[in-house]
Amino acid sequence: MRRLSKTEANFDPNARIEGWNVIRKVAPYLWPKGDRNTQIRVLAAISVLLLANAIAVGTPFLYKAAVDSLAAEARDDTWLIALGAVWLTVLYGLSRLATTGLTQLRDVIFTPVGQRALRTLALETFTHIHRLSMRYHITRKTGGLSRIIERGVKGVDFLMRFLIFSMGPLVLQLLMISVVLFFNFDVWYMVVVVVTIALYVWFTFTVTEWRVKIRKVMNEQDTDANQKAIDSLLNFETVKYFGAEKWEAGRYDSAMRLYETAAVRTNYSLAFLNFGQSLIITAGLVIVMVMAAIGARAGTLTVGDFVMVNAYMIQITMPLNFLGTVYREIRQALIDMGDMFNLLEQPAEVTDKPGAVPLKVMGGRIELADVHFGYDKARPILKGVDLTVQPGQTVAIVGSSGSGKSTIGRLLFRFYDVTGGAVRIDGQDVRDVTQDSLHAQIGVVPQDTVLFNDTIHYNIAYGRPDATEAEIREAARAANIHDFVMSLPDGYDTTVGERGLKLSGGEKQRVGIARTLLKNPPILLLDEATSALDTDTEREIQRELRMMGHGRTVITIAHRLSTIQDADRIVVLENGEIVESGTHDALLAAPGRYAQLWNRQSEEEEAA
Repeated sequence: MRRLSKTEANFDPNARIEGWNVIRKVAPYLWPKGDRNTQIRVLAAISVLLLANAIAVGTPFLYKAAVDSLAAEARDDTWLIALGAVWLTVLYGLSRLATTGLTQLRDVIFTPVGQRALRTLALETFTHIHRLSMRYHITRKTGGLSRIIERGVKGVDFLMRFLIFSMGPLVLQLLMISVVLFFNFDVWYMVVVVVTIALYVWFTFTVTEWRVKIRKVMNEQDTDANQKAIDSLLNFETVKYFGAEKWEAGRYDSAMRLYETAAVRTNYSLAFLNFGQSLIITAGLVIVMVMAAIGARAGTLTVGDFVMVNAYMIQITMPLNFLGTVYREIRQALIDMGDMFNLLEQPAEVTDKPGAVPLKVMGGRIELADVHFGYDKARPILKGVDLTVQPGQTVAIVGSSGSGKSTIGRLLFRFYDVTGGAVRIDGQDVRDVTQDSLHAQIGVVPQDTVLFNDTIHYNIAYGRPDATEAEIREAARAANIHDFVMSLPDGYDTTVGERGLKLSGGEKQRVGIARTLLKNPPILLLDEATSALDTDTEREIQRELRMMGHGRTVITIAHRLSTIQDADRIVVLENGEIVESGTHDALLAAPGRYAQLWNRQSEEEEAA
């Protein structure tokens, strides 16, 4: 039995990566090692950010000077003071414009960094999902998985834009303004501002943490509703067959009802948060302005000082109001990103071992040596299977449903690793070679061919993307689908629809066969490859597959026994064990399981 790696053994699929751990994981994407250009951009963006904040904090001084000049003009009636007020007002406007311009310049400089980080992380997540085992994918809901990725990537984008260039500058600006108030006015001004900010931040964080729990429930219901919708739409035909439209609408509405409840609670809590924030900010603003008004009346402060204090309080109030929204979104983004990074932490069950080498196929000899396997430990599927397929030989595997036929194909392709014994190709254990090289040497035509929502040309060329147009069409002819494709208005540019639903089962299967023919691998795995075809087409495809199998090793997993009469050897599998093996004629001559299956199918065909 395969021992779990340390990573797999310690992995908790329900654990959540949160807070600073998420930020720590994002940081390397913003400061990639060895990427000098990106690092220079980050430093330049930070420099522009600091300059913009310095100008923003200095701007109210110009406002104060202009007001004081105007007040002096009213008393002294001098053109010199009036001229000074005009120029100070112009400088005030220019400084505000400079602050805005530098902020936009900062975004221009940093945008390529952020987008590159976003693309890199999205690609890494997408690639990792493809590395995860089939066991993982068949136990996860595709709709829910895509939702996690979508929200996670959006969360990264939001975090980069607002945490770095909104929260950071806000904290810096608040510190600078506090220092200005301390040195230019009185310590009590700074105390009031600091206490106001502290109360605001405490209230915002406390209420937001409460709201996060509600948002989490809302997200879960959103995911559930989205999954039900996708599942229903993917099974559109089944829904129609059973007249289950109302049932599906009911399931969807039930999930949306729970989402609605959570969404209403979210909006109610948002109203409470907004009012509380406004109350704290307004109280702080009024206290500071009253202090400044008293000072102006007493003559210790000028009218310009009063205006400057007001300007600073507004400068604090606006971003603090914004802070509430930003913090809520950042907190939610951290949760969404935590889900995505948790997905990235999910270990791959099947991996290339250190030092794995490319598979070298000399002849294509396949050997299953005392193979044991079960999808669940409590339910073994294969129980000590020994099977050897010689180079260039065609071996058919037959048996009842659940006997383990398709499991052998999955183990050969290494969707799973055996729990006992070994699978070898030309003497090389498939666990010792790279998965890429293994997959490149095996062509699979599954029972249910699933196509991409693209053109017929794209789906056939998927077998070998660098194939020429002539090679693609030759593969289509070999699969007996070229004439059908040419009869379509758009020919090879015809879109097949999601999962190929615009084509019939037989047409999809022939596209799948053409795709594998184009790949031209030394080993073929045919898993009920002609099950969806009519009798005449099946005979034609079988002839082409037999021709393709010359000089190659072929394993055919079959239910319809008439399709494998010409196999070099037929293996009968029952309850995970080989009970018979031989040629078609030899097995029919023996009163065994194969003969029973053959006779039963013959009777069913005659009755039909």
